[in-house]
Amino acid sequence: MAGSPGAGRERERAALADALAVSRSALGVSTPNPPVGAVVLDAAGAIVGRGATEAAGGRHAEVVALDEAGPRARGGTLVVTLEPCSHHGRTGPCTTRAIKDGIARVVYAVPDPTPDAAGGAETLRRAGVEAVLVDDDETAAARSGPLKAWLHRQSRGRPFVTWKYAASLDGRVAAADGSSMWITGPEARRHAHALRQEMDVVVVGSGTLRADDPALTARLDDGTPAPRQPLRAVMGLTAVPPDARVRGTDGRFRHLATRDPGAALDMLGDVQHVLIEGGPHLAGAFLAAGLVDEVDAYLAPLVLGDGLPAVAGAGVTTLLEAHRFTVLESRTLGLDVHLRMTTDRHTAASPAAQTEGPR
Repeated sequence: MAGSPGAGRERERAALADALAVSRSALGVSTPNPPVGAVVLDAAGAIVGRGATEAAGGRHAEVVALDEAGPRARGGTLVVTLEPCSHHGRTGPCTTRAIKDGIARVVYAVPDPTPDAAGGAETLRRAGVEAVLVDDDETAAARSGPLKAWLHRQSRGRPFVTWKYAASLDGRVAAADGSSMWITGPEARRHAHALRQEMDVVVVGSGTLRADDPALTARLDDGTPAPRQPLRAVMGLTAVPPDARVRGTDGRFRHLATRDPGAALDMLGDVQHVLIEGGPHLAGAFLAAGLVDEVDAYLAPLVLGDGLPAVAGAGVTTLLEAHRFTVLESRTLGLDVHLRMTTDRHTAASPAAQTEGPR
């Protein structure tokens, strides 16, 4: 890359940040493949291609970026959030394409942990391409970003589970008369609908189904359906009425006929990210099973006093048994506060962990 090594490194850092941003467009789309982002810099350091993983069977992020770059990629740098794959799955190896297009240097943020897809960096080096794993800070940013759920699936053998709820300051998700629309304001609801678009599945319990008849769709500000929609699921033994709104007309509905959270996740197959939206007994069951990895809490500045609690039956009888979380982010959304929290409590990895995905 032309210019000083320091200037080149800064361009690569900026390109990696760009690749991370681009990769968000693959969330809820690429499963079961990882949501990867890639940027191609030409020999002078200018961005000439960007790409994100397409739906399963489509192009990987590297190929999308290289297709856009065309001959300008020769002698340039490929910056990618995950180590390029080096095996034949539904598509050919990304390493082969990078070598064929004359890429001189590959910079990646996270090594591929899957046994068969890993080894791309070594394949590139054998072909004379410089392959560089970026430093720890950038790796951490990539691991906690769009790749988070996919990496969790590889290490744990189950989907990453986020519990999302909106509540009053005293932890009520509905008033004593059952009313709950709307506890939070439009800014918080807009943020929650954007979150839905990044999920593979949104799950509610049969109690929420009876009380609210939710559609569980992701919607834009004008109320129209968003371009990306998660699978909609109801967990519980109660039959889902044929006219329930959650069924929709697009075939993207699943009844998880079980009360066991682990069994419900198994029923969902190879999805990566599951959003638990309600109600209190569903949240409590997942917490008690140690199957909540992250929490998105929307807190409204009001007190209801009585009403439906956010959680019930979480398996806690004393303070020492409390489910504890670490706050990752906090922000104000209109009059409300949004908290994103994580926990280190996970179930043990199953024998399915570390198996090859279709990537």
